[in-house]
Amino acid sequence: MIKVNDKFPAGELQQLTAEGMTSHNTKQLLANKKVVMFAVPGAFTPTCSQAHLPGYVVNFDEFKAKGVDTIICTSVNDAFVMDAWGKAQNAENIMMLGDGDGSVAKALGLCMETGAFGGLRSQRYAMVIENGVVTHLHVEAPKEFEVSKAESVLAAL
Repeated sequence: MIKVNDKFPAGELQQLTAEGMTSHNTKQLLANKKVVMFAVPGAFTPTCSQAHLPGYVVNFDEFKAKGVDTIICTSVNDAFVMDAWGKAQNAENIMMLGDGDGSVAKALGLCMETGAFGGLRSQRYAMVIENGVVTHLHVEAPKEFEVSKAESVLAAL
């Protein structure tokens, strides 16, 4: 599993924009920036939709005030689902990126197999990445939602 002071692994995350599908190389996406990235087990799922993503939407300005350049939400969903979920949640300031095949979650060592519930999913986590290096890492225990919520990450910055 990735640790604090590790470089974020190379990978591709997809985003649906008004111009069409965009593939983001993580090395370029995270270069020369302070980024908060959080992952959810699934778009449109209860905790993710009722608390996790909304916390980052509501606290966006506080993150910017602490020097965060970009907030990224990712999930093992395709970019179409992430775009629809972002629109449904009024998350226009959050980059909603799909990890459709789970390759980034796997590279991070933060994937889980949920069987018939949905197969391969990302664990719930949040991290701060500065110029491609993980400076804070908050991984939730199974079925928990405490350390990766927006307020906890803000308190750590």
